[in-house]
Amino acid sequence: MVNPDEMYDAAIALQQQGNLEGAIAKLHELLEQDGNWPLAHAALSVFYSKLGEHEKAVSHAQRVCELEPEDPFSFISLSLICQKAGMIPEAEQAMWQARQAQVAALQKRTQA
Repeated sequence: MVNPDEMYDAAIALQQQGNLEGAIAKLHELLEQDGNWPLAHAALSVFYSKLGEHEKAVSHAQRVCELEPEDPFSFISLSLICQKAGMIPEAEQAMWQARQAQVAALQKRTQA
């Protein structure tokens, strides 16, 4: 079995070379090994968004939020993907969730 980190790096290298379809294929190959790899879903959300495949982009961005519910950036990214897809209410909801995650993180730090 190939190392997931190496597969992810190979996908990013393909994207940087302009081979977006190859990068997407490599990321799907990675997800066949580990469907819970947040960075793969995050990259797929961006790549699909660039291709105008908004439904797939939003789906992968939502998966990142499921896998990383305490990470405000996950929700910010979902908000941006939704905005690009013209899904404004969903984008606003995701931004609100990002803010909630930020507040929770701040509270956790001040209690520590």
